[in-house]
Amino acid sequence: MAVHATMPARHHGSLGWAIPVALGTLFGFYAGFLRRTGEAVSWWDVLYGVVAGLIFTALAFGLGRIQHALPQELRAAAYAALCGVAIGFLHSLTGTSILRSVGMGLFFAAAMLVVSFYVFHTREE
Repeated sequence: MAVHATMPARHHGSLGWAIPVALGTLFGFYAGFLRRTGEAVSWWDVLYGVVAGLIFTALAFGLGRIQHALPQELRAAAYAALCGVAIGFLHSLTGTSILRSVGMGLFFAAAMLVVSFYVFHTREE
């Protein structure tokens, strides 16, 4: 019984849901907005944004749940991959070439890799 008294309680607050939901909402709104291409908003644009936002929310939430089981390098690479794919996807909705979208995704993934590795390395648990 004394072991339970000395173990720190780990509480998962509402940020475990709030951050992925907020990011997914912004992602979905922006994806629906980019898909609109200057015309009147249709239900397909809204549905597209909702589905894109739900997928991004699920991926961000899942990554947030398993991040503590990953080593620092793999955790940084996972966040970089999520960021790069998301930015590349959004950039592809603007109608530019696929090479430019891939380039933008790789650029932002590399930046996220450096920043997230620095943050995870300096806040070692």
